[in-house]
Amino acid sequence: MTTSASPSDVQTAGSGKKTAFTRFLDTVEWLGNLLPHPITLFAMFALGVVVLSGIASYFGLSVVDPRPEGAAGRSADGVIHVVNLLSGEGLRTIVTSLVTNFTGFAPLGTVLVALLGVGIAEHSGLLSAAVRGMVLQASKRTVTVIVVFAGIISNTASELGYVVLIPMAAMIFHSLGRHPLAGLAAAFAGVSGGYSANLFLGTVDPLLSGITESAAHMVDPNYVVGPEVNWFFMIASTFLITAVGSWVTLAIVEPKLGKYDNSEASVDLSQDKMTDLTDTEKRGLKFAGIAVLGVCSLLALTIVPEWGVLRNQATGEVAGSPFLKGIVALIVVFFAIPGFVYGKVVGTINNDRDVIDAMSKSMSTMGMYIVLVFFAAQFVAFFSMTNLGTIFAVLGAEALQSIGLTGPLLFFFFILMCGVVNLSLGSASAQWAVTAPIFVPMLMLVGYAPEVIQAAYRIGDSVTNIITPMMSYFGLIVSFATRYKKDLGIGTLIATMIPYSIFFFVGWTALFFLWVFVAGLPVGPGAATYFSM
Repeated sequence: MTTSASPSDVQTAGSGKKTAFTRFLDTVEWLGNLLPHPITLFAMFALGVVVLSGIASYFGLSVVDPRPEGAAGRSADGVIHVVNLLSGEGLRTIVTSLVTNFTGFAPLGTVLVALLGVGIAEHSGLLSAAVRGMVLQASKRTVTVIVVFAGIISNTASELGYVVLIPMAAMIFHSLGRHPLAGLAAAFAGVSGGYSANLFLGTVDPLLSGITESAAHMVDPNYVVGPEVNWFFMIASTFLITAVGSWVTLAIVEPKLGKYDNSEASVDLSQDKMTDLTDTEKRGLKFAGIAVLGVCSLLALTIVPEWGVLRNQATGEVAGSPFLKGIVALIVVFFAIPGFVYGKVVGTINNDRDVIDAMSKSMSTMGMYIVLVFFAAQFVAFFSMTNLGTIFAVLGAEALQSIGLTGPLLFFFFILMCGVVNLSLGSASAQWAVTAPIFVPMLMLVGYAPEVIQAAYRIGDSVTNIITPMMSYFGLIVSFATRYKKDLGIGTLIATMIPYSIFFFVGWTALFFLWVFVAGLPVGPGAATYFSM
């Protein structure tokens, strides 16, 4: 069990006096760190889900499936039942799926494959030199804003944000003499907490709009919801989340974390240095930049022209294309080639053995993460198998529906409920697939358009991503954090991220009401605010 000082023993950097909010965060951290090691905790969660499924099944817990007949995953009797993993059949399912739960856990392959390329760029010295070149002369505030903003934009290819940006942000902050966990938190807040804010459309947009359109057909069979229907609101949200995330980092998170002590690290941090670039490093960056342009040009040829080989061959579109589905492979190429070129110029990579050593070193640092993923994967898989997350989502939706509000205030409770449900059902598409058939028709019948309903849902779905272990990449973030704080407990990470979650919820919800109901602006191109039969 991780030991931790009591809240009264925790000192806030820069002042002996604490605000009520700081004391609240200290208490959350203290209580959270009384829990066992994160790996042990996930193992206990997995076992707890098995036991809970048996109890729920014994009492006959079930809900009516809100999805229409014929929908994917809907049972023949139209009822969602708890699957009992404590039974003989459940035990057989656990035994036979244990390995595939682990190997099929999406973030595992994504992280390990992407790190093969990132490892070359890191161990050649390219990442360190590039970071120093970008931020050496930048102010503290500017660096923070850049990190949060880059996190939001990386959502277009979310793996890039989780695998590359978050650990890089920690390194940037540490190299500047700032607390690395503050950098990690700022990037994590942008990548995951600001998941539905962006200047560009991503892969999740057509996915959610398709679910919204299907739900809208229950009221209006001809209603069309395109991927771009929330684009205007997403763009405005990008600047809000950047501002709020930067302020929370500078005003709350970084002061609370205090001054960093290198002895707390679990790895050698000697590479995290912020020294001036040498002439050789500048020359290496020049050639690496040329390599980046070359790689980008080749990748553009595969996706920009209509004949691009990585376009969707069935539709000719970028949506659903091998380019987007294979973004992890492209990340490897994007980092490996410039990393190799840089290494050849500065002398850190001379042959194929050096490349292999660089990739091997990256893999050798992931031992803790791989063990953590094994138990996290079982927990997530068991939770999905039992249908408990889906049942909780439907029950929450029914509770909100029973309130009976019809005015704009309904959206406050709707966003809040989506955020709470997201704590147990982390997938944006999975949660919306269950709740959309309830809320889209319900809110359409009281006069609101599906585009506005979807925009509100996306706020709730995003703001609690950063504080729930059900988020697929949560284990990876814990692994990154333990590099800088070897005895880190889940309580420390959650307490660090709670301020972002709270202020994102408040600020984003306020923006939604001002945008939609005060200014009367559309949430996207051609998007309606109100619906009438």
